[in-house]
Amino acid sequence: MELDLSVEIAGLKLKNPVMNASGTYDPLRYESLVDPNLLGAVVLKSLTLNPREGNPPPRIVEVACGIVNSIGIQNEGVEEFIKVKVPLLRKFKEATFIASVAGLTPNEFAEVVEALEGVDIFKAYEINTSCPNLEKGGVNCALDERCIQQVTKAVRGKTNKPVIVKLAPDVTDIVAIAKVAVDAGADALTIANTYRALVVDLKSRKPILHNVTGGLSGPAIKPITLRLVYEVVKALDVPVIASGGITSANDALEYLLVGAKAVQIGTMNFVRHDIMIKIIEGIKKFMVDEGIKDIKEFIGTLRT
Repeated sequence: MELDLSVEIAGLKLKNPVMNASGTYDPLRYESLVDPNLLGAVVLKSLTLNPREGNPPPRIVEVACGIVNSIGIQNEGVEEFIKVKVPLLRKFKEATFIASVAGLTPNEFAEVVEALEGVDIFKAYEINTSCPNLEKGGVNCALDERCIQQVTKAVRGKTNKPVIVKLAPDVTDIVAIAKVAVDAGADALTIANTYRALVVDLKSRKPILHNVTGGLSGPAIKPITLRLVYEVVKALDVPVIASGGITSANDALEYLLVGAKAVQIGTMNFVRHDIMIKIIEGIKKFMVDEGIKDIKEFIGTLRT
C-alpha cells in the first residue's frame, strides 16, 4: 500500500509530520546518524542577534522523568551563523529548514528575522518566546500576553514566510495566549516548550543548576502537553506543532490524533540518535496496520 505521510502547515509542505525540537539535533554533526533529508523539517538551534555564551555550568541534570536544562540559548549569533553554517547546510538538498529565532526585546526578534530573510534555505521561522532559562526577557515574554503580541507583530512585519510561535506550557490559559499570538500574525503554533523546574542537592542544600531553575522535558510532560494541544486545536483554527515528551511512534500518533499537524522530538534525540527515523517508520507501520493511506485522514480524529 502506497502511503502518504505529507502534511501542510501554513502553506509549508512537509514530506512527513516528524521534525526535531530546536537545540536537540544538529544536522551538520549528526548527519551520519540521522539524514536530515528524511525528516519532515529540521528546526535549527535558536539564533540571537549577538553571540551568546549561554549559562554557566552545571546547566543540565537528569531526573527520574526526563532532564532539566538551563542552557541559555548558546549560539554564535545570526551574522556568524549565516557566514559559516548556511553554506554547509546547503548540501542537504531535500531538507526543509526552519530557523528558530530568539531575542531579549521585540525589536531584537525582528532584527534576527530581517537578517535571515536573505537566506533562501529557511522556509519558515519558529519564534522562541518561551525559552524559560534566561535571566531577563525570555521568561517574562513567554508568560506575558502583551509581550507575545509585540514580538509576533514585530516579526510578522519583517517576513511573508510562515511564522510559528513557540509557546510556554506553564501559563494560566494556553488558549488565551495562543489566541493573542494568532491575532498578532502567527501562522502556526508550537506547543509547547519546557516546564519551569527546580532540582536541588540535599547534601549541599543548593540548587544543582547554576541558574537555579531550568526547563523540564521528557516523558513526564507528555500527558500535560497533550492536553494543551487538544485545548488549542479545539478552540482555535490554527495549525499546531506538538512538542513534549515524545519517546515513540505511539506518542507522536497520540498528538496527531488530538489534532496536531506535526510533532517535534526533543529529549529522546539525546537518548537514541535514530529515534526520529524510528518514529517515522512506526507511523508507517501503524498506517499499514490500520489501513490508513493518508496520514491526513487520521489527524484530528479523536472521538469524544
